[in-house]
Amino acid sequence: MRRFFRKYFPALPVALILGSVMFSHSCANTTTPPSGGKKDTIPPVIVGLNPLPGATNVPTHGTQINITFDEYVTVKDPKAIYLSPPLDKMPKYRMRGKTLQVYFESDLRENTTYTLDLTGAIADNNEGNMYPGFTLHFSTGDSIDTMVVTGTVLDCNTLKPVSGATVMLYKNHSDSAVVKGRPDASVKTDEWGFFAIRNIQDTLYRLYAVMDESGNNIYEFESDKIAFADSLVRPVMVANDTLPELLKYDMKDTVHCMARKSEYDLYLFKERPSKQLVKERARISDRSGYISFMAPDAMIDSLWIRGIPSDRIIAQFNPRRDSLEFWVNDRRRMPDTLHVFVDYLKTDDSTNTLKPFTEHLRLVQENKTSSSARSSRRNIRHDDTTCVVTVTAKPETVEQYGFTMEFKYPIINEGFSEMTLRSVNPRQQEEQMKFTVTRDTLNLRNYTIMPEGKLQTGYDYFLKVPHRRFRDINGFWNDSTEVKVSLPNDDKLSLLTLNLSGVHHKYIVDLLNEKRDQTLRSYIVENDQSLLFPYLKKGKYSIRITEDINRNGIVDTGELFTHRQPEKVLFYKLRDGSYVIDIPESTEMDQSIDVAEMFSSGTSN
Repeated sequence: MRRFFRKYFPALPVALILGSVMFSHSCANTTTPPSGGKKDTIPPVIVGLNPLPGATNVPTHGTQINITFDEYVTVKDPKAIYLSPPLDKMPKYRMRGKTLQVYFESDLRENTTYTLDLTGAIADNNEGNMYPGFTLHFSTGDSIDTMVVTGTVLDCNTLKPVSGATVMLYKNHSDSAVVKGRPDASVKTDEWGFFAIRNIQDTLYRLYAVMDESGNNIYEFESDKIAFADSLVRPVMVANDTLPELLKYDMKDTVHCMARKSEYDLYLFKERPSKQLVKERARISDRSGYISFMAPDAMIDSLWIRGIPSDRIIAQFNPRRDSLEFWVNDRRRMPDTLHVFVDYLKTDDSTNTLKPFTEHLRLVQENKTSSSARSSRRNIRHDDTTCVVTVTAKPETVEQYGFTMEFKYPIINEGFSEMTLRSVNPRQQEEQMKFTVTRDTLNLRNYTIMPEGKLQTGYDYFLKVPHRRFRDINGFWNDSTEVKVSLPNDDKLSLLTLNLSGVHHKYIVDLLNEKRDQTLRSYIVENDQSLLFPYLKKGKYSIRITEDINRNGIVDTGELFTHRQPEKVLFYKLRDGSYVIDIPESTEMDQSIDVAEMFSSGTSN
């Protein structure tokens, strides 16, 4: 027994010596706590186990795992006491002195190898030092399964590792297995998104990862995210005491954590709902409202409003076609309740197929009562009787995006030809400029005003929208407005040029900040070209490239039952292996990217 604990718990002798010394000095006074002294930073140590690691023929009924520590401990996170394969209910526990007793409310399976993981569950009672982790393996049969599968779970959009995801193996190769039953083996990912499912059989499995919100070890479509391997997997690694992938590391130990072999990369995504029905509806204003649907790509045959001619209704879908905004282009007084009728294909609950259906929606104007009508007139703001338009332009992106005009309501009279764009040079000399007007295909209230010709540093540019040139569906005219923008002239700013080759599909190219949580610039490309990212401050950036297979300009998620992975997202990797471009001050930097080679090799993270 002593040889066993020296092998598996090398810190034990030191801990026992320290424990005996501490005990001998504390026996003199059992009522007054010691004061002063150094803070205890040593985590608990296991000094007793029953059953032992590798035990066989463990009873299936009334099974109890006893784990004794060298000091009093507490369970910080009960969910971190994790059994694989999981049972219907989570393991239960109780403390008996320094012994943690883990037991189960249902019988274990016969002839099955189990692993009980304590990583992140235990801390000592006094200082809260976390126990680094331990995995106990035992069998209810005559032998122990010895195979191992490893991998990493990543977020499909940011490619960041996902901690706490449940990785599952199924011998049942049906796609429905992950939604109908619990896995044959499972494990939680660590802070690096890494997993090692150990002590499993040498056979073929389906491999999934689920962000299991309810903790029931079953994929629930409405709430969980999922990832899956494209093909069946068969373990090739064999478990042993020195296998680096099975050792417990400090998560700050970058060298050892990154050195672990990851056999499979799984990309976690949220599936779009497949059941189609009206999810939400609301009256936004007197003449507008919206309808949202449960699933994307809603198929609407017609939309009409009682008492409103059909040619007076303006409607627009969002890019995913799961939300519809509409406006009434009619200046007559609107009723308190709009009766909206939508003919669309709705999911039939009995057959789970799409069938034509007419939905009657009653949209009530909130806070609209006759008693308050008179007082509300006294509270009318200027914006309530004006065609509201917002004009914006950013110095760093005006060359790429131009000026943006956004109207609060759709406009029925346009006066773009009467707008003016002028430049003023450092000598205060003015010159009129030509521009183009493009309506946003995704938002009919948005327009892009793009100057023709090259913009110059040191020049000021003024876009003027004259008074009463635009009229909206409410019959209101716009106020005049003028917006000024100048290119940045800070000598410390830098320029990044991406020279793209091998562009054979449609791609979305994004410049992100170092944390990858903010998109700073974005391009959509369909052929080889050079992309300019000027006026960058000193700092660290990342380049994300998304393969837009269906050419819809958005990143599409995956689908489990059709075996469709989310659209492939990769980050540009530098020669030194880094995914971060460090841009110094006052620098013109060029990066060449062979997009075809990048996606064929799949070097994403």
